[in-house]
Amino acid sequence: MLNTYARGLFTRIFTPLARWLVARSVTPDMVTIVGTIGVMVGALVLYPLGHLFIGTLVIAAFVFADLLDGTMARLPEWKARSAGRPDAGRWGSFLDSSLDRLADGAIFSGVAIWYFTAGDSTAIGIASLACMFLGSVVSYVRAKAESLGCNAEVGIAERAERLVVTLTFVGLSGLGLPGFVLLGVLILLAAASAVTVGQRMMHVRAQLA
Repeated sequence: MLNTYARGLFTRIFTPLARWLVARSVTPDMVTIVGTIGVMVGALVLYPLGHLFIGTLVIAAFVFADLLDGTMARLPEWKARSAGRPDAGRWGSFLDSSLDRLADGAIFSGVAIWYFTAGDSTAIGIASLACMFLGSVVSYVRAKAESLGCNAEVGIAERAERLVVTLTFVGLSGLGLPGFVLLGVLILLAAASAVTVGQRMMHVRAQLA
């Protein structure tokens, strides 16, 4: 849903910055890599130290790189520059998707590490790992479907929704939100991810039937 309704808005916001970066020979791949590193540092350094709010702000700032690199790749200026590399777009898509899995894993791992240790909530730690596992399956089902020539862009909990919900409530937890609220949100998110896996599998099954 967010991919459909919010991407256009953020594309308009980030286009001036994207043009500025392309004009200075910054590539979409560079932005993708820097964004992933920033997310992983925020998630695997700040979260395990208990800096949930600050960590979320850092992660959110670098998550926008995921929108910025795509905006850069669609610019006529970049397409003209990469015209001699017909595989550039496919490689960029592959790199972006692969590093997204690292970023997502780092976020849920960082939450789990904190709550398994000083955060003192095994339940939240387990729920976070469940979200990480089911979220990876959501992504895998789509990738496998596309390798078969099918479309699997359906479901109630796509990556954008999972990120927004997770970061919002983890950040609020850093400001004093009771732990049971985060636990409930993560349980619902895991359930929504499981439903999304089922929706995508049925969608692909219908296409292959």
